[in-house]
Amino acid sequence: MSLPTDSLTPTPGSALAGHLSALRAKWGWFVALGLLMLIAGMIVLGNTALGTVVSVLFIGTVLAISGVAQIFHAFQVKGWGAFAFWLLDGLLYLAAGVVAFAEPLLAATVLTLLIGAALLVGGIFRLVAAFQMRPAANWGWIAASAVLTVLLGLLIIAGWPVSGLWVLGLFLGVDLVFNGLAVLMLGLRLKK
Repeated sequence: MSLPTDSLTPTPGSALAGHLSALRAKWGWFVALGLLMLIAGMIVLGNTALGTVVSVLFIGTVLAISGVAQIFHAFQVKGWGAFAFWLLDGLLYLAAGVVAFAEPLLAATVLTLLIGAALLVGGIFRLVAAFQMRPAANWGWIAASAVLTVLLGLLIIAGWPVSGLWVLGLFLGVDLVFNGLAVLMLGLRLKK
């Protein structure tokens, strides 16, 4: 005889517990991945120029693949009347990918300038938003993060074009280290 609770759908808590037990069995993979990411991050931080080139080559690969896909897509949707748009957009992506491979330092310099400008503009917008939120609690945290973002953008732009040699590598290295620590800690926590 079945109980009435047998036909009930599982609760989010019980579903989460099932997923956690499956993850606990793989804790060692998380630890290994975390350590690998930490080591890679430290290597990149030790040579940010190499990290910058690796970042540019990755971005170039993604752009080139996207460009080829869009060019192929353009020929699939000729009847829509937007053939020229898709084709030109695909050619632009493909050209950007080729430039990233042919001139990685030039691409890194351009990307660094764009990142610096984006940080500067984004920080200014966030600062304006923080002052508009001013009566709200903790608006100062948003303002502080905005000021730091503006300063980081100014630092990158002030050091440009030389900053193009290290900024992308620094960002990649810091990301790998923090991600590696997070995954490592998750793996160690899953072991318990």
